[in-house]
Amino acid sequence: MSPSIGVVVHASRRGVFEEAVEPLSGISLKWVTYGHEQEIRPRVQRLVDGHALDGLLVGAVPHRACRDALPPSLPVAVIRSSALDLALALSQAQARGWQPVPVSIDTFDHEVVSEVTESVHLDRTRVTCLPYADDQTIDEICAFHHRSLQDGDGYVITARTAVLRQLRGTLRVLNGSPTPSSIRAELHELALRIRSERAGAAGFAAGVFSINRPGNSGESERARTGLVRLLRATPELADAWIEDRGRRGAVVLGRRTLFERLTRDWLVLPLLDRARESLGVEVAAGFGVGPSARSSVVLAERAVARAEAENRPCGYLMEDGGLVIGPMGPGGQPRSEPCREQDDRLRELARTIGLSPATLSRLAAIEHDLAGRPVTPSELADGMTITDPSGRRLIRKLHAHGLITSEGCTQTHRKGRPTGLYRLAIDAALTGSGDGHHLRAR
Repeated sequence: MSPSIGVVVHASRRGVFEEAVEPLSGISLKWVTYGHEQEIRPRVQRLVDGHALDGLLVGAVPHRACRDALPPSLPVAVIRSSALDLALALSQAQARGWQPVPVSIDTFDHEVVSEVTESVHLDRTRVTCLPYADDQTIDEICAFHHRSLQDGDGYVITARTAVLRQLRGTLRVLNGSPTPSSIRAELHELALRIRSERAGAAGFAAGVFSINRPGNSGESERARTGLVRLLRATPELADAWIEDRGRRGAVVLGRRTLFERLTRDWLVLPLLDRARESLGVEVAAGFGVGPSARSSVVLAERAVARAEAENRPCGYLMEDGGLVIGPMGPGGQPRSEPCREQDDRLRELARTIGLSPATLSRLAAIEHDLAGRPVTPSELADGMTITDPSGRRLIRKLHAHGLITSEGCTQTHRKGRPTGLYRLAIDAALTGSGDGHHLRAR
């Protein structure tokens, strides 16, 4: 079945969006068109109530207006003006014969502006930038541009339709809104994410539970029998197939979503506390997600071996693609309200920026291990077990949402190119201890 995706767009941009989606197939689109911001929330609410949506494509401004009306489980892609969009706007200025600087830019992040201006050799001191923030008003953005271009020279690049409309006639202004190629890329990525989540939810996963230091054979048998009974009495595993695996404890087979509920999206494993309290034993858990039940069990066996090496009750997840998540601790039982609130924030944050809760949880664990130390893109890629280009793309996505900050450069080899340093800021976003700009929609 084709994914059903809602698209929220300003009336003046509808044609651009239609051009962007025209080459794509296998997607059912539901349009929400608005002329004024106050129309966004009620119209999106009607769309959500009236259709079984699989995802939503939305700009930063409409996302701010309607995000509290969106179901927590709905995948959302927030369209961001890219470096390509800025480069195209600068090219338009050149084609019109305008001097390249001074230029005043809104919505784009400082990092994107620096990257593009450096690549086209512009004087960065004559380029001013006001990145997007949820609390900005149109009047404030326009006032920023007027201050930046007080002498009347130069021009503005804006990605805000209302700013474009208000400044025309007073300043030279160009539209830096996402082009069809940027919109198409976001929509394509959203569709792939929806299909991937569908496949993951429908696919098999395995769990292997092992008793640490079970004692003599009699104690081992009693502990293993008790563990199997505990697993079969666990509500989240009601639909799973559970088998006694001898000295290895027990193996569980089921849908991936079953294990996500058991671990609260691979965050914690309260079952470990229940085993210690009711059986008096410490349990290690390993979870595997692969293309088949057999490969999932093999991955789960590797994961439980890693958990056993921790010498404490914990769990690990290993996926066929190389992703490793853990250790997952017991998490306490019952869990406290603050923990639930933090998990909710993690899921909301992951949904906003287009990452899975498991990936964001892994990033939070890496931040904890770094203990405040900045990290290079390669180090982050190694920690996430992904390629270096994927690591750089991940950094750009995190930076766009205020979840990582630039900390300068380092040069490991005298003749090599400098490498950027970055500091993760996920914990501050989850605990609300940052400067209030985390979890911003770009």
